[in-house]
Amino acid sequence: MTGILFELTFALAAPFWALMILLPKWSWTHRIVSSPLIALPIVAIYAVLIAGSFGDVWPAVTSPTLDGMRALLGTPEGAAAGWAHMIAFDLFVGRWSYLDSRERGVPALLMAPVLLLTILLGPIGFAAYLAVRQWWRKNLS
Repeated sequence: MTGILFELTFALAAPFWALMILLPKWSWTHRIVSSPLIALPIVAIYAVLIAGSFGDVWPAVTSPTLDGMRALLGTPEGAAAGWAHMIAFDLFVGRWSYLDSRERGVPALLMAPVLLLTILLGPIGFAAYLAVRQWWRKNLS
């Protein structure tokens, strides 16, 4: 079951990433991605994955230690939950970046690599978008 949920996690997010990267100007992309609910199926997977081991998860996140995190994430359930956590937040950040870039008129060709970075290396993609956002604002002035 854990393996199936792990595989399903990115499969549920991939269509939204495809819309934002490949069809960024399509009216349906904006309509679909405008809803923050696009991340909820992944959040549900995360909830299922941690439900069975909440007694281990809660202490690990309320009093984190490196050894505690390693132990938690070193299990199939912990790794799958960590993956779902990352995918849900990366999708939410990618969604925000996409919507914000559309409002600001940032070209889709400039955003495509930023969104790819966000999929692959979430925080670096977020930082890249913040840099693009600042650069774009200065160049428009």
